[in-house]
Amino acid sequence: MSNGKPRVIKDYDKLPLELQEQIKLEYPFGFSDNLIRFTNKDGLIVSALPFETEDKYYMVRMTVGEAIKIVEDDDDFDDDGILKDGIKEEYENKYADEIEEIDEVVEEEDDFDDDYGDDDDDDSGDGDEDEDDSIDD
Repeated sequence: MSNGKPRVIKDYDKLPLELQEQIKLEYPFGFSDNLIRFTNKDGLIVSALPFETEDKYYMVRMTVGEAIKIVEDDDDFDDDGILKDGIKEEYENKYADEIEEIDEVVEEEDDFDDDYGDDDDDDSGDGDEDEDDSIDD
């Protein structure tokens, strides 16, 4: 995920315009289906859109309703909530260097051994193949 990067929790409308544009590139089909939930420092459950840059891991705080409204009110998205092709091309050209740097970081992160001692033999024979082995943080 963030590999020791500082985590920043912010509202979408308080982010700089360039970050908002990069988020639109990352989520060209809207935000609401990509929200995650986490417990904040005050113990409250918060929904947010994850977004990672080269130096920070953002949790962009928004509810599902807010995520839908942001896209509906944004002229960069069409009536179906999809980032317009011309806007997408403009932002891709504008942020090509940042996108390449993030892709390089992701590729480097993919090189580490993440099987946690698992011998990749997922059939343990205990009849619990559907058991959720996710790690909560």
